Amino acid sequence: MLYTGIIAALSSLDLGIKWLIEQEKPLPHAKGKILLYRNHNAGFPFGFLEQHAELVRMLPLAVISGLAGFLAAILPQKGKTVQKFGIAVILGGAVSNLYDRMVRHYVVDYFSIQCGKLKKVVFNLGDIFVFLGSGILFGAEIVKEIRGMLPEKTPVDSSRETM
Repeated sequence: MLYTGIIAALSSLDLGIKWLIEQEKPLPHAKGKILLYRNHNAGFPFGFLEQHAELVRMLPLAVISGLAGFLAAILPQKGKTVQKFGIAVILGGAVSNLYDRMVRHYVVDYFSIQCGKLKKVVFNLGDIFVFLGSGILFGAEIVKEIRGMLPEKTPVDSSRETM
């Protein structure tokens, strides 16, 4: 239930901001460093495959369905909290963008970071959630690998006497 709530909260937050952007309501912003404006993207990032609307809607639906199924499969397992959280964060952003693709037939992007090559890229909060969740999963795997490379600690045998 916790992870479903995370997904719903993150999606709702992004969709709420998108609604404001679509209404052309002013949003507070950092002067000069972050630009807020409405941008419609009918394709994948950078407009890739925008002429293939059906593929642009169905491929994310399939990926999100698979990821949700994987989350449902690991939910009953003990532990794996970081993995569950990372997947929930990814789904929170992905569901928001999927809603846009299915209902609006384009994704509403609304902010651009004015720094270097990022000036040309327009994001939304859902995109950030997908990147953040992916980073959480990646980081968890790195930590797991590092722990696997460390030598195992052997228990001290207290039955042996030292001389």
